[in-house]
Amino acid sequence: MTGPTPALRLEGVSSGYKGSVVLNEVSLSVEPGTCVALLGKNGMGKSTLLKTVMGYLPKLRGRVSVGGVDATRLRPHEVARCGVAYAAQEQPLFPDLSIRDNLRLGLPRENLFDERFADIAELFPVFSTRLRQHAGTLSGGEQKMLLVARGLMQRPGLLLLDEITEGLQPSVIERLGRALNWEREQRGTTMLIVEQNVAFALDVADRYLVLKQGAIVDAGDAGAPEAIGHIIDHLKV
Repeated sequence: MTGPTPALRLEGVSSGYKGSVVLNEVSLSVEPGTCVALLGKNGMGKSTLLKTVMGYLPKLRGRVSVGGVDATRLRPHEVARCGVAYAAQEQPLFPDLSIRDNLRLGLPRENLFDERFADIAELFPVFSTRLRQHAGTLSGGEQKMLLVARGLMQRPGLLLLDEITEGLQPSVIERLGRALNWEREQRGTTMLIVEQNVAFALDVADRYLVLKQGAIVDAGDAGAPEAIGHIIDHLKV
């Protein structure tokens, strides 16, 4: 008897930039309702993996499926239609648009805004009275929260997050962690998070993967007592 179809599956996927291979036949799966943390040092291919899933980079080999749908050749907007929300490391906000306009970009209909923003206002109260403020005037931490909030507004089946805690103060990191945990508990959203903040990743995730030189070199239960030691050992080398 087979289990549920993985929310995300990579089978022998290789990809890179202009002939330079960064990912080397990576295989992984993220089961529905779970959170997997992808860890590793800079330059190991973590962001490349997310861009490959989203269709921003071509797959040189292998197959990507989202919820059982073959997404190997899909373009980014087609992957998004499969229920995937992506918060990129480059912070692709629209600085000249208001907070409200940034949040509504992923909505299929304008009349969904008030209902969905009610949850966001609870998770990120800083935005409650500032919807007309331009996104470009927000602090770095507020922009990261807005990125995550925009993804959550879409009510995705799969949320991809790339280094959302980078450069943030502990209080903002704590709020982001609470928001992600709430989203999983209340909506069962599946997540793949790329992180260098090991403590944050293990607090949010069910499982972890370590990526080194474009290949998965370790995997385990995020709640295991030995997890942090194994990960730190890999990050030292």
